[in-house]
Amino acid sequence: MEQSSNRYLAEAPIGGLMLKFAVPCTLSLLVSSLYNIVDQIFIGWGIGYLGNGATNVVFPITVIALAIALMIGDGCAAYLSICQGKRDTESANRSVGSAVTLLVLSGVVLAVLLAFLRDPILYAFGATENNYTYAVDYFNVIVIGIPFYVVTNGLNSVIRADGSPRFAMLSTLLGCVMNLVLDPIAIFVLHWGVTGAALATIAGQIASTILGVCYLRRPKSFRLTVKSFCIRAQLARRILPLGVSSFLTQLSIVIIMGVM
Repeated sequence: MEQSSNRYLAEAPIGGLMLKFAVPCTLSLLVSSLYNIVDQIFIGWGIGYLGNGATNVVFPITVIALAIALMIGDGCAAYLSICQGKRDTESANRSVGSAVTLLVLSGVVLAVLLAFLRDPILYAFGATENNYTYAVDYFNVIVIGIPFYVVTNGLNSVIRADGSPRFAMLSTLLGCVMNLVLDPIAIFVLHWGVTGAALATIAGQIASTILGVCYLRRPKSFRLTVKSFCIRAQLARRILPLGVSSFLTQLSIVIIMGVM
């Protein structure tokens, strides 16, 4: 497929391109951080400090999920950019399809592992006998949303590399707005406590994932078919090393939180 729709990536002034991509990317990161902040505010008002402590105990697992998502997503985004420069549309198609499959599988596998290792993980990150019940309630729901969280964050990296940073920002913003609206309803109206806060969070993540998947139907520089989603070891060996730096950056945050 001819990459005419995003040819401007090769022809536009570099300064303008940096601004066009940097601003939405920065805003997306700021909006993403609001997920935890919004939960903390409403849980603090509606439940108290034990609820805040419980969510802080669970928070590192979302960072682990983000590390995996960015390793795959940023790696694919970098490789997609290389393919765009080489006009290698076939490799671009296969790399994105493989990355999507890897995101789904890694999200599901991570969720299953976390579910089996729930108590050791919670105690490792500071759960106490006072906030353990709250932590379990929050954890059990957040784990269900881990596959969606992995997929949406990975896809956003690919969408930005495809020349649509504003769409990636919109996807993140949609999830955050839903969380902002549903949090007070779940906590103060329905009285679901930390479980309600977690449900509001994964509802936003699911909405963002749906929007990202919809984007894959009409991308700019690649086209997906059923065969595209087959994982190819050769492509995986090229994609994953490109995302290792993103993975290590997020993993370092987890290590710091664990030590603290």
